[in-house]
Amino acid sequence: MSAQPTERFHVPSSHEAAVPPELRGLARDAVRLAEVTRDGVRHLKAGALPDLLHPGDLLVVNTSATLPAAVDFRRRGHEAVLHVSTELDDGTWVVEVRRPDQSGPDLVCAGETLKLPGGIRLQLVAPHPDGQSRLWRAVPTPTVGRVDYLWEQGRPIRYPYVEGAWPLSMLQNSYAEQPGSAEMPSAGRPLTADLLVRLMAHGVAVAPIVLHTGVSSQETHEPPQPERFVVPEATARLVNSTRSVGRRVVAVGTTVVRALETAGSSGRVVPTDGWTDLVLGPQRPARVVDGLLSGLHEPEASHLDLLEAVAGRPLVDAGYAAITAPGAPRYLWHEFGDVMLLLP
Repeated sequence: MSAQPTERFHVPSSHEAAVPPELRGLARDAVRLAEVTRDGVRHLKAGALPDLLHPGDLLVVNTSATLPAAVDFRRRGHEAVLHVSTELDDGTWVVEVRRPDQSGPDLVCAGETLKLPGGIRLQLVAPHPDGQSRLWRAVPTPTVGRVDYLWEQGRPIRYPYVEGAWPLSMLQNSYAEQPGSAEMPSAGRPLTADLLVRLMAHGVAVAPIVLHTGVSSQETHEPPQPERFVVPEATARLVNSTRSVGRRVVAVGTTVVRALETAGSSGRVVPTDGWTDLVLGPQRPARVVDGLLSGLHEPEASHLDLLEAVAGRPLVDAGYAAITAPGAPRYLWHEFGDVMLLLP
């Protein structure tokens, strides 16, 4: 009999961040930060970030703004929820139909038409990408842009571990500018305007990319789906010049790593506007990103492969071992939780 795989670490349900830190009496930049380096792990607060980076380092953020990407409707006589992940270049949408109790994706079939609020009929065409069953390509009738429709009819996506319905402002980063993400690129949530100013005063440059996140897979932890992104010319130039003088490029979130590594597949970042299907991991390590500020991921999450692509498995394992060890400070997971800074 083959041995069962050993769980890398365990996250008790009591360690899920059910409400925003502001409701726990904390400022955004007062959540916990685990600094993970070859010298060990330090338990700090996110506001300490300027002291952990060096003058001349470059911090890259994702300025995508979160959309109200969940739509309530009726299906087969019951209340249902639709998560709208992205819009493809041909105007079709990529969507996930959720079970009425929000416990996971529901079963659908090609040709089914969903009647949405606002008089929109959405016909499911085929799985997207081919070979999976959670996300489907769908054609809206009449034709309507995803962003405009969601501003009128949507609400923020909310998973069962979150208590209460929070306004979209709670799911926006302080620098969010370009609407497009189905869910919050949450690693940047602790970066308040004040903290960004202190970083720049310390000599740390800050540069933007845009990557519009699709809906995550909270239940199945599948690999990332194709996502639209932009790496501007100015950011590409800053990344390359930072690396050329031996300073570090630190990504805020896995979305930034994915965008920069797609644009820098040759080891030098070039301005890029398009879609990425890049999957980072042990077989495709990071080539331009030197460090990563990340939210906390569950032990089965495919995001851990991306963390390893930047920092290596030993460092990632050391970080998670330190924050889940008996007697460690209580770290919280998910979009309202704490963060980890990996500096290999």
